[in-house]
Amino acid sequence: MVGWLMVVLLAFVRDAVPVILEHALLPVKPGQEADFESAFTEAKEIIAHMPGFLGLTLSRCRERPGTYLLLVEWATEEDHTVGFRGSPQYERWRGLLHRFYEPFPVVEHFDRVQTA
Repeated sequence: MVGWLMVVLLAFVRDAVPVILEHALLPVKPGQEADFESAFTEAKEIIAHMPGFLGLTLSRCRERPGTYLLLVEWATEEDHTVGFRGSPQYERWRGLLHRFYEPFPVVEHFDRVQTA
């Protein structure tokens, strides 16, 4: 009974709290995927401690193994665009990851419309 109640409660909270979803397709230079993943392990600890950060997933494309999908949940768009990007921590993030991208990724922000 407790497990079912927890699932319902989490679904309610997930749908009740507005979340901004940052989306970025990360084109990693060929042959540098393992180094990128290693650097990302360090970089995710930086972003995880930023105000407004709610969680992230990094996924690797099966059809194009050099392409990764980064999804980051933020409390507000400004937590990402102003808070994180304007912070000294972002410079460390940039130093760890930006050298792997070719071309540089487009980052977009989304509002939740529906969930299931």
